[in-house]
Amino acid sequence: MKVTVNRALCDGNGNCAAAAPELFALDDNDELVILQENFGGELRARAEAAVCSCPKNALSLED
Repeated sequence: MKVTVNRALCDGNGNCAAAAPELFALDDNDELVILQENFGGELRARAEAAVCSCPKNALSLED
């Protein structure tokens, strides 16, 4: 599984980092940092929750 971010849409609100801190973080400038771009099925539910929590729909998942 792979997560991608549309940087033009992301406003750095941090919902994804709160939903899946293993996958996402915000840097000192509130820019999204993807900690694990590719990951196994054990993090799928958390990744899906993070994608759904994004108010700008800036995140997407690919199998």
